[in-house]
Amino acid sequence: MSDSNAKQQVAEPIIEVRGLRKSFHEHEVLCGIDMDVYPGQVVCVIGPSGSGKSTFLRTLNALEEASAGEIRIRGEVLGGDQSDRRARRKRDATLAHQREQIGMVFQNFHLFPHMTALENVTSGPRLVKGTPKAQADKAGIALLERVGLLQKCDAYVSKLSGGQQQRVAIARSLAMSPSVMLFDEPTSALDAEMSGEVLTVMKDVARNGMTMVVVTHELSFASEIADTVVMMEEGVIVESGPPATIFNQPQSERTRSFVRAVASH
Repeated sequence: MSDSNAKQQVAEPIIEVRGLRKSFHEHEVLCGIDMDVYPGQVVCVIGPSGSGKSTFLRTLNALEEASAGEIRIRGEVLGGDQSDRRARRKRDATLAHQREQIGMVFQNFHLFPHMTALENVTSGPRLVKGTPKAQADKAGIALLERVGLLQKCDAYVSKLSGGQQQRVAIARSLAMSPSVMLFDEPTSALDAEMSGEVLTVMKDVARNGMTMVVVTHELSFASEIADTVVMMEEGVIVESGPPATIFNQPQSERTRSFVRAVASH
């Protein structure tokens, strides 16, 4: 039994997606996505630009509202019951609680430029969870050390390289103790050396048991760290499976041609 199958045998999914659709005006970007993500599983989503990968990721924490279908987080509908339009306040509270369980690391860091690295990491625990400053600072320093940036605690993010900023963004997400982390092309804005720094940190996060859904063009990273690789194109899942299958014995000609094209660059 593969590690991925073992994880599925012993736990209920953290994320369940059924019939997910998303349209922007007349253009349907997601065309009926079904997916389960289990505790400790690393799912890497690959595919050409415009295939709906980032939109899919953004629906998982309601940064984009689904047009149809259902997303459940630990068995609970994302945002709560949508049928009672009078229950807006309750839905907002439910969504806020669910978002605390879902960390998000973006392509372009989304850090607060007027804050230091440590302040960026501790802002969530302090402002959202009410963690005392001394406790948040102690945990934040440990997280910055974990991502190799202990010496940059007091540096403003404008003084950091792109790779360092992305590592701060990962530490900031980890500071909220999420159940799952979403990564949207986290190395796409970085050069090869900086990408390597970030991927090393992500591998450490994965090996420490974090559940992760990663949109990436880094096929070697996906091959090394993923339990499941999902190939998307034109808003649908073309195929999914273990990395060895997707990269070495794909069932779809589209997957074969995409993997060849990416590997040749």
